[in-house]
Amino acid sequence: MFQSFEATSAPAQSAERLRRVRALLAEAGLDAVLVPRSDEHQGEYVPASAERLRWLTGFSGSAGLAVVTKRHAALFVDGRYALQSRAEADPRLFEFPGLARAKLAEWLKANLRRGEKIGFDPWLHTVGEIGRLREVLEAKGLELKAVTANLVDRAWGMERPPPPARPIAPHPLKYAGRAAEAKLADIQKKLKDAGDDAAVLTLADSIAWLFNIRGQDVAHNPVVLAFAIVPAHGKAELFIAPEKLSREARAHLEPVARLAEPKHLKARIAALRTAKKRVRLDPETAPWWFARALGLKAFTRAPDPCIGPKAVKNAAEIKGARAAHVRDGASLARYLAWLEAQAEGGGLDEITAVRRLEAFRAETQVLKEIAFDTIPGSGAHGAIVHYRPTVATNRRLGPGELFLIDSGAQYLDGTTDVTRTVPIGTPSEEMRERFTLVLKGHIAIATARFPKGTRGVDLDPFARRALWEKGLDYDHGTGHGVGSYLSVHEGPQSIARNGMAVLEPGMICSNEPGYYKEGGYGIRIESLVLVTGLDKVPGGDREMMGFETLTLVPIDRRLIVTGMLAPHEMRWLDAYHARVREAIAPEVDPKTREWLERATEPL
Repeated sequence: MFQSFEATSAPAQSAERLRRVRALLAEAGLDAVLVPRSDEHQGEYVPASAERLRWLTGFSGSAGLAVVTKRHAALFVDGRYALQSRAEADPRLFEFPGLARAKLAEWLKANLRRGEKIGFDPWLHTVGEIGRLREVLEAKGLELKAVTANLVDRAWGMERPPPPARPIAPHPLKYAGRAAEAKLADIQKKLKDAGDDAAVLTLADSIAWLFNIRGQDVAHNPVVLAFAIVPAHGKAELFIAPEKLSREARAHLEPVARLAEPKHLKARIAALRTAKKRVRLDPETAPWWFARALGLKAFTRAPDPCIGPKAVKNAAEIKGARAAHVRDGASLARYLAWLEAQAEGGGLDEITAVRRLEAFRAETQVLKEIAFDTIPGSGAHGAIVHYRPTVATNRRLGPGELFLIDSGAQYLDGTTDVTRTVPIGTPSEEMRERFTLVLKGHIAIATARFPKGTRGVDLDPFARRALWEKGLDYDHGTGHGVGSYLSVHEGPQSIARNGMAVLEPGMICSNEPGYYKEGGYGIRIESLVLVTGLDKVPGGDREMMGFETLTLVPIDRRLIVTGMLAPHEMRWLDAYHARVREAIAPEVDPKTREWLERATEPL
């Protein structure tokens, strides 16, 4: 199993751990300390050695930040984790003020006095984050102070796990689509055109993409924790632990990069500063340490040059994504057929449901990993957007409930992410109505046509309109970018209220509107979509882009109130199900094929 069901946090120990951190505050001459859920590479997923926020608070989500003062402590999360944070962290120890970016400065100003000092680890916060926070706090007489020795690490002590050191592997050219030499040449041309002498790369997925390597440093995401310096002229430098490099990996990397141990990175950054080189840093992804080391006004602020080209998939990556979704769709069809038969008996629980889904994917013989911990939200657990089952929280799927199953897979040729919601027994009319509202939003995104220059923020309301008309909404984005056998959450593209990146042909996004009734149930319908190229609309005078739905998994017809769908929405769903049936039927066994025929019947 790739997924564990043991509790990975210990909230009962938070009081003692807070005490230890507070003792170190006094020793360091600080009045507060920031504890982010990030590592030196600012990835969404981090190794066990970087799970500082979980160790301190008990909160196991993938985004958040805590503040510890001498008298108070607070845990900041976004809307996805509002319920989960309160369930996992002790409310007697932590306040829950709300969104980190919106509320952090406000909370600090309310709970600290003029002249007091707030410590932060310069490796765990970005240049932009610290710059914005410092500007607000200094106006109120509060000081942000970089701390060399992380206070949580000191409190954690010998119990802290070692950093990951598992071997990396070259990513085959037939899946990558372009050689590392060609990618590096493109990046170097960008740097020359911009007048930059070099770029520092800190994002793990950027480095994996650029050098065509994949790793095992972080659960579920095949990234490599390393740093790189790409000069405008000459050979790139890759700072990576030598124990990760097999003979095959060295043979792959040495033609395109000078390999060095991470301990040499600081000296190389200092040398760039001494030589007065014009170095590019991405202020939204690079740790603040690099800005200080280069000189706070001596570097170029510009996006990581790998982010854009990584997001636009090439022909080989698109071909791989389509193949991965056929394979994955067949596994999901087998699973949903099994689930429908098993759930009727009333003996199925969440962990068993997760284990069986992973087993179906593993039977393809090409599953490399799951893309994230599967979310099996039965009943009220479905309203916890990123619910993770443990032995302690495991519950049975009960009659009259909804079951939300959100999962994904990592294959060499592509990354998948799919959510389907199914009824266990007979659903209520409210469940069917709200499922149909979510479906209408899903179809609105799937069928959208939009001109060049459209951003995710422009499309996000399409998914919400039907819900808004009924006074309903959901507190997460409608879609995130997805990598190619890389991170399941990949920027810059998104379909969200803050989705400012322009959508381009070749980008892959999720389409996942939802609805969540606290204490009752959750609904989400998620498929991955590929942004298609510009094309003329009959009778129109401008070329438009659109979406190709990659995911090939039936949407449960039992939850649809057909009278709520417009004719064009019914036509889309029938056509989608016909595509699913045509692609998946040859890949499954006769029993599953019978189920598939029923599940994809025209409305």
